[in-house]
Amino acid sequence: MSERAITAEVGRSIAALDAAQWDALAGRDNPFVSHAFLSLLEQSGSVGRGTGWNPAPITIKGEDGRLVAAIPAYLKSHSQGEYVFDHSWAHAWENAGGHYYPKLQISVPFTPATGPRLLLADPQWAPAMLSAAENLADQNGLSSVHATFIEPAQLPLFEQAGWLMRSDTQFHWHDEGYGDFEGFLGSLTSRKRKDLRKERARAQEGVEIVHLTGDMITEAHWDAFWIFYQDTGARKWGQPYLTREAFSLMGQTMADRILLILAQVEGHPIAGALNFIGSDTLYGRYWGCTVDKPFLHFELCYYQAIDAALARGLTRVEAGAQGGHKMARGYAPELTWSAHYIPDPGFRRAVADFLKRERAAVAADREMLTEMLPFRKGERQA
Repeated sequence: MSERAITAEVGRSIAALDAAQWDALAGRDNPFVSHAFLSLLEQSGSVGRGTGWNPAPITIKGEDGRLVAAIPAYLKSHSQGEYVFDHSWAHAWENAGGHYYPKLQISVPFTPATGPRLLLADPQWAPAMLSAAENLADQNGLSSVHATFIEPAQLPLFEQAGWLMRSDTQFHWHDEGYGDFEGFLGSLTSRKRKDLRKERARAQEGVEIVHLTGDMITEAHWDAFWIFYQDTGARKWGQPYLTREAFSLMGQTMADRILLILAQVEGHPIAGALNFIGSDTLYGRYWGCTVDKPFLHFELCYYQAIDAALARGLTRVEAGAQGGHKMARGYAPELTWSAHYIPDPGFRRAVADFLKRERAAVAADREMLTEMLPFRKGERQA
């Protein structure tokens, strides 16, 4: 890194930034930090005006004018769509007379999947980028900055900057050299092995399950999945975050990084699970159905995801947020991490104390959950 003065810029759109330069920093490992995914959220109206997610990407350019560092950041006027819950912090700060919103969120909207949050040509740019985020908060009176679902390799960068660290638990599946689904079943206890076989048999009875990717996915498939997505979204949080156009844009700009798994009866889709393909991970994102069939959710979201990962040589499946029921299907409790910058000293002390106690509770819960995994003695336990 040269000794020249470093200038960080705050933009209003990721879509407006050069796609090739952004992707050179983001790499191919994680589909959610790609220029295509983040841009389609803007272009479809899923983020931006009226959504409470206002793009504010932070970038640094090198002497040649090309991007050398970037952060996918958003000014937030609420705490929805984040999956790391800070509502109690907001209430406490506002009860004390402060304004919690707007805040700055470094994340991928509506996506509780781990990944890089600092996109860097060289790790030496990390301090400058985090300092830029801090300055943005300080100079504009923002209550806080939050980086969520940070990949483990980047955690030290936030810790070295003095940000507060927060942990939570998700359930991920790991390939331990199983070879195929039968090999995976062989790692489970006899009772669990029988349970899973019965679940799969019941779920598959009378339905055809298809895996679609690339140009195999048509607008008709997106129409069907939109119905599934709306139904699930309405039952979970009242209003789906993504617009219908977002799915069409996914198909147009990144279909090769998408795996759509559908259950069909006489050629008509009755349920679907949408996955994104990383370099070593399959990311399960959305599911929905129009027919309530026993165990079909487990089949499409968990078992078919394992089948697909093994077939593609992927070593991990991240099946989304929450869901202790995933453990019985071989998904182990994994820690996920977020980092938080809070300028106000008193508020920071209160949050730091809360996080210390919360981390201890999360660690204890994870240890307890690990003991409940269905693997045979001596097999992987997390």
